Amino acid sequence: MARFELIGTATIPGRGTELKLLQRNDEFSIKIAGSTGELMNSRLHGSEDALATLACERIAGNPEPHVLIGGLGMGFTLAAALESLGGDAQVTVAELVPEVVEWNRGALGAAAGNPLRDPRAKVHLGDVGLLLQESDGRYDAILLDVDNGPEGLTRKENDWIYSSAGIAAAQSALRPEGILAYWSAGQDHDFTERLRKMGFAVEAVTVRAHRPGKGARHVIWLAW
Repeated sequence: MARFELIGTATIPGRGTELKLLQRNDEFSIKIAGSTGELMNSRLHGSEDALATLACERIAGNPEPHVLIGGLGMGFTLAAALESLGGDAQVTVAELVPEVVEWNRGALGAAAGNPLRDPRAKVHLGDVGLLLQESDGRYDAILLDVDNGPEGLTRKENDWIYSSAGIAAAQSALRPEGILAYWSAGQDHDFTERLRKMGFAVEAVTVRAHRPGKGARHVIWLAW
């Protein structure tokens, strides 16, 4: 069997954590340097797809819907959002790490069908948290997959996204009747209650990492 080969590295701003992009034939993996586990794998993206489809199906009929995705990753959430929406949609994806954008515009992009080439897609290079604070009433849907979930793994600053202040910023950035969605590697009942205390109706949906119905169980929170 072919072995993974290192084809790129990147440093996450702030904490200085190093990411490694590896390739084995048509399979890609992103890992944290010094860790044995994976952050992402191009063959395990069912829950990333679900983050987009579960939210976008609720706003697909809106005129000229605008969607914000926090975290580009391997591009699967962006690809699923674009597939779920019509030709008049706009999807902005905020990504903190410049190299991740470069990887998706290069060899990695083919894994998700090169969604960055879609004219409806726009990249915002920077912290999605700051963008939320500057985006009053702009988005029909906000999809956040910036870390491992409410308990940050790659960057401590990401915890703010899941705090009451971060939820309030996302709430203000939504248009009326907008939908907020979060991806997580696991369940967190405290976060569910935090969303409810902010005035949201909440549904925590368990999805599988690999389609159909295989792989680890991840969680998508839908709040409206």
